[in-house]
Amino acid sequence: MTVKRTRSQERILNFLKTLNDSISAQDIYVELRHRNQSVSLATVYRALEALKLEGVVQVRTLANGESLYSCLKQDRHHLTCLQCGISLPLDECPVHQLEVELQKAHGFKIFYHTLEFFGLCNKCHLLQQNGSV
Repeated sequence: MTVKRTRSQERILNFLKTLNDSISAQDIYVELRHRNQSVSLATVYRALEALKLEGVVQVRTLANGESLYSCLKQDRHHLTCLQCGISLPLDECPVHQLEVELQKAHGFKIFYHTLEFFGLCNKCHLLQQNGSV
């Protein structure tokens, strides 16, 4: 099935393909404006939503509610500190087999999954134990 994308969707997807990390919609908007690619913030959000539903862009919501977008490259897994906000990626996928089983059992096409553990990084945990926080 060929998907017809808008010019804005193509611009945003092409931009995301150049990145190695996730980015917020606001930062996408700012970067496209710096590149003289006129687009409104509302258009960025609409395009990201369409690309997400197409399964080519994934979204990750941080503890502070901010959403970060990236091209669909692989599933993402993180340890995220609630104190300082650092997010450490995990290389292994502890739920890959579960994804395969769910897809088969429910006839559900899974584009990606996220797994995030929230707590305190070692630095923040030590600060908290020492009463510095």
